[in-house]
Amino acid sequence: PANGAAVDANGAAAPAATSTAPLVRIHSECATGDLFGSMRCDCGPQLQRSLVELQKAESGCLVYLRGHEGRGIGLHAKLAAYAIQDAGRDTVEANLDLGHSVDARSYEIAAAVLADLGIDRVRLLTNNPAKCDALTELGIAVEERVPLVTTPNEENYKYLLTKQRKMGHLLGLPDAPSPS
Repeated sequence: PANGAAVDANGAAAPAATSTAPLVRIHSECATGDLFGSMRCDCGPQLQRSLVELQKAESGCLVYLRGHEGRGIGLHAKLAAYAIQDAGRDTVEANLDLGHSVDARSYEIAAAVLADLGIDRVRLLTNNPAKCDALTELGIAVEERVPLVTTPNEENYKYLLTKQRKMGHLLGLPDAPSPS
């Protein structure tokens, strides 16, 4: 939901949290968004919003995963994918055109960091149900998926729609070409 209310991994409304599980953001490295403020993705705003939410939480942590640039294809390939996207392909098609998978990220390191911190259950700040599933498979119980709501812009709306349509991200975006 746009109001930031808690939902389960499938997007259904979740009961109010009674858990003491910490709020956790597992954030994939994005030099273009996190460092340079690119408007093509939502990474920078997600990082900033998650830091605000973590500050408000009773307990929590940010796990920043290096090597996840471009959903795991690296900065050089990501820039090549941008050129393909500029020619009209979407982010999924661009990765595939370059011979990469749609999403090459893995979360073993994140699970290991959490385990080292003594965290075996989390309230996960994410819009990506696959991330919840991956952590669960790695032994970290995701007690709650907490939406990470950011405001789309004209530059990233098509990208976000692709994430919603083709990658299953729960963004709640209307199926329109761009925001007004």
